[in-house]
Amino acid sequence: MNAKLVETLAQIIETLSKEERTLLEEKLKKPDRREVMKQIEEHRAEISARRGGKPISPPVEDIIHQMREERTEQIMSASFPQFYPEET
Repeated sequence: MNAKLVETLAQIIETLSKEERTLLEEKLKKPDRREVMKQIEEHRAEISARRGGKPISPPVEDIIHQMREERTEQIMSASFPQFYPEET
């Protein structure tokens, strides 16, 4: 543990205004998982309502998976070009 750093931080925090301390506390607080999940569900419901209940096609998970595969391929071919001959 770095006691000097902790002491310095404590001194700095003591000089903060009430508003600054509140902001600091908000920044340090971990997000409530239930609240995050609630917000995600609310957004999902809003999107579904806008689309009239019609699902997104292709599914978002498939799009993300495809993009990850493409990015992995790019990284691998850039890192190991000897194993990935250029296409003509």
